Amino acid sequence: MTSAPSPLELGYRLPAEWEPHAATWLAWPHRKATWLGDFSPIPDVFEKVARLLALREPVKIIASGESLLDAQQRVGDIEEIECIDIPTNDSWLRDTGPVFLVPDCDPSLPTAAIAWKWNAWGGKYPPWDDDARVANAITSKIGLPHFEPDIVLEGGAIETDGEGTLLVNKNCVVDEKRNAGLSQNEMERILREQLGIEKVIWIGGSLQGDDTDGHIDQLARFVATGHIVVARQPDSDDLNHASLNENIELLREVTDAKGNHLEITLIDIPPCFAFEEVQLPASYLNFYVASNLVLVPVFGVNTDDAALRNLSECFPNHAIEPVDCHELIRGRGALHCITRDQPA
Repeated sequence: MTSAPSPLELGYRLPAEWEPHAATWLAWPHRKATWLGDFSPIPDVFEKVARLLALREPVKIIASGESLLDAQQRVGDIEEIECIDIPTNDSWLRDTGPVFLVPDCDPSLPTAAIAWKWNAWGGKYPPWDDDARVANAITSKIGLPHFEPDIVLEGGAIETDGEGTLLVNKNCVVDEKRNAGLSQNEMERILREQLGIEKVIWIGGSLQGDDTDGHIDQLARFVATGHIVVARQPDSDDLNHASLNENIELLREVTDAKGNHLEITLIDIPPCFAFEEVQLPASYLNFYVASNLVLVPVFGVNTDDAALRNLSECFPNHAIEPVDCHELIRGRGALHCITRDQPA
């Protein structure tokens, strides 16, 4: 029995986030138990993000029941926003939603998607049954062909330049609680085949308080072909300092799919950002690139301004919009974690 052709064999690739979008997807928040402290400000942040994005591109919001009504009442009258009845357990759609693929060379191919398996970051937050169905529900809603690899992978765990290079943190991908028995070599083969990737760059480490085990969108991001931003903690006494420095040194040595060394811009993260003595994974790298717009998380601390300046230089053709995330981060995620880009 022959296996079905992979996305790579069919001519698909994973696009960069700055490529043109058809829409941005959000999942409206409702699961109060997964947020530290007061939940009531959290929907306000989602509303602000939805309104900012709707000025630039269509926004699709999934929810059900009371949370769907809340979304409709807040933003349902905006022409560019559509609220869709799809049940969820949680609101981190970067991880639960589909990963979209685009044709590499053949323009007659439709956009496609991958619906990975989902187990709430290695079984951390049950129940996750609704979220395990979200990726298929979205692809069915918009009528796209999709693939269903038999592995667990979260969208926040992968980052690409759109030209064959993938950044991955091995800690949250080669993981017995996610994909028991699969080695790093086996995972790399699957990533290449499913995402149309030529070169996988593996890093390690994790921010203190990051319950994803080190998603790449907190640590290192592409801002252009051959150019990445990398999180740094300059305070040698900070618990994040050592592992972030190891990543910086590693990334200075590697090459991309074209064989070129990467241009690196370092962005200092806030020192020991916490809520009631619980350290949180506050990182400016959890930004989201929309159409001519970059939404950047800020936390009301003295490292905000430098991060905004650095990202403005990295995205000279985009408006830079700071979004206060000092409350959103109490869910241990920020702007990239709540958004899912659908390419045009």
